[in-house]
Formats: sequence, structure tokens, C-alpha cells
Amino acid sequence: MTLLLLGGTNEAKQLAASLHKLNVKLIYSIAGLVRIPKLECEMVIGGFSRFGGLDSFIKENNISAILDVTHPYAQNMSHQAVVSSNNVKIPCWRFHRHPWQVESGDDWQMFESWQALLLAIKGKKSVFFSAGQLPVNTINVLNQYAKDGQKQLLRTAVDSTVSLPGDMKFIKGIGPFDQQSEMDLLVKNSVDCLVSKNSGGTSTQQKIVAARELGVPVYMLQRPMLESCNKEFNEIKACEAFVSHWFNNKD
Repeated sequence: MTLLLLGGTNEAKQLAASLHKLNVKLIYSIAGLVRIPKLECEMVIGGFSRFGGLDSFIKENNISAILDVTHPYAQNMSHQAVVSSNNVKIPCWRFHRHPWQVESGDDWQMFESWQALLLAIKGKKSVFFSAGQLPVNTINVLNQYAKDGQKQLLRTAVDSTVSLPGDMKFIKGIGPFDQQSEMDLLVKNSVDCLVSKNSGGTSTQQKIVAARELGVPVYMLQRPMLESCNKEFNEIKACEAFVSHWFNNKD
């Protein structure tokens, strides 16, 4: 019996390490675009295409269950995990950390799509994009905003996958970030709008705190709706206990 753990988050790394110690045989899968964790379990880096897809990988490696601990916005991978688990008739479980919650002093506006968000930032003077990679269909609009005088700053953990507007500043950075450095960044660039995903966790949370302290509005992309899986968790210990019990007590 083998667990396939779809990773790429700090929580995934924690669960992989703890479940391995609890004698759960597992394979940890990661895209490997940002950094590769040091784990004692078996790892697969770079996706499943070279194995003929996820279904084929599951069958060839006698996978008994999938635990999806990808980023809350990794919609395609989470979708494929559910589809493949149904195809091969194994359970698919999901762990997603709690989203950030609005606190006193926050000025959040919520958006279901990039299209709606782009319309809302048209009149902003200096926008800080900290929401992962910019979709290719946003670039023409952002180019026009830049020509109209909007200053734009993008920070991602890896190089941009699209050609950015000519005047957009780019920062390559991997969290965790502290509050003071985030406040300094917002002040230095005269940011009047922060664009973010509601990723949750602590690694990039201080940008939200800094925006609150400085009175900068946050334009937040809502989490995508995902297909139902067999069981969902948002507490690591509960997830760990369930999975280890399932594997260590399965006949």
C-alpha cells in the first residue's frame, strides 16, 4: 500500500515527513519549480506526463490513496487528482490550510476572476502584484494601464512565465517575509493597491498585515471552487491521524 502525496507547500512537506515516520509508505510529488525539499521518502519531481499521465502512474506504482496538499489555487492538479482517483477507484483526500480572515482595519475587495479584478484596478496609480504568475490574458490590459501611467510591481517565487509590460518592476522572492520589509516595500513604491490570492499560511501573510497598517486596500482573488473529494482537512494533526490510521489499519 502506497500513498501518493501531491505536494508543493510547507504543509505538504510537514505531512510527508510525519507520515513517513508513522510508517506510511508514500511517494511525494512536486513540480520542483521553486525548491525541492529534503525528505526521506520516495519523490517524483516534474509531474506525471512522462509516465503517461496520473492514471498510469497510479496503476504502475500500486497507489492506494491520494492526498492532495497542493496550493489552494492549484486548481488543475486538484481537479486531476479527483478525476484520476475516480477512474482507478481509490480515495482522494485533500488538505488546504485555512484562508486568511478579514480583521479590523483591513480594506479588502473580493474578486472571482482576473477579468473583474483588472477592471477594478484601472484607476490605481501604483499596484503591487503578489498573486503568483500573471495569466497571459492579463498582459495586454496591464500594458495599456502602464501606458496610461500606472506603476506596476510584480513579485513571484520564480521567473515570470510571460513577457511582462515594459515598465513593470519584477522582484524574485521566496517567503517568509517579515512585516517591516513588506511595509518598506509598499512605502518605497508608493503602493495604493495590493493584488493577492487568499493563500493562507504564514509565509506571505505579512504583506496583508503591512497593507492593514498602511491603509492600503487589498484586491483579493477568491479561492477557486474544487470538485468534492472523499475527505477534506485544514488541520495538519487531524489529517496526519486519519491517514496514518487508514494505512496502518487497512486489511
